[in-house]
Order: sequence, then structure tokens, then C-alpha cells
Amino acid sequence: MKIEICPIGRVRSPFRNRSDAPRQGRLSNAVSEIVIDPPFRPGLYRVERKRHLIVLCWFDRADRNALLVTPPHNPVEHGVFATRSPDRPNPVALSVVDLLGIDDGVLRVRGLDALDGTPVIDIKPFSPEIDAVD
Repeated sequence: MKIEICPIGRVRSPFRNRSDAPRQGRLSNAVSEIVIDPPFRPGLYRVERKRHLIVLCWFDRADRNALLVTPPHNPVEHGVFATRSPDRPNPVALSVVDLLGIDDGVLRVRGLDALDGTPVIDIKPFSPEIDAVD
């Protein structure tokens, strides 16, 4: 089976390489922009009513052959599916971000750990009632 994913936009970020980026986006106050491609901008209708968004990115610079990794906080090797490593067979990244504003198809967000130019594959509203666990 082959799966095809079409990016809906790209990230504009202060993070140019992996060493610049925080381990988790929520650990940084850096502001990034998500530039939505014109054909997908109608999908942003009423997104400004949301305070938080789930952003799915494709970490295009990840090592897609990684199956075993050593997390930075634990010197013991783990299977990639037991970690939040960006290096994985399908490098889909999930971030919950604060929506700071939107202007002409560009979302200003805080809490995104994606590198500059990273493809964005989807955006969903974050709902604490549905997305948070006790």
C-alpha cells in the first residue's frame, strides 16, 4: 500500500537546524508562522476562534531508517515507537500550539518545534475535553 500526503503549507521558524530547536515545542516561547498554501486557505475559516491547535508536520529532514534511538533524557536505547524522536520511519510530528493570530493565510503560533521550511500536513482544533487525558 502506498500513502500519498500533500502538504497544506510550510513553517516559518527561527529554528534553522535541529540543534536550534527545543526538544519539545511547549518548552519554548519562540513564535513561528505557518504559511498555508492558497488552495487550502478556505479551510482556515473560523480557525481564529480557537485558542490552541494541533499541528501535524512532516519532519522531512529526519532519519527514516531509525528504529532504535537513545533519548536525550535517558541513556538507554529504546524502540523509536517508545519515544518522541523525530527520527522514525514516517516522521509525522504532532505539536499543540497557541494560536496568537492569523492574517491572510498565515498563522502566528507559539509552541511549534519544527524547523524553518518544514511541510505542514494538517491542522486541527485542540479540544481539552477530547484531547486531554486525566
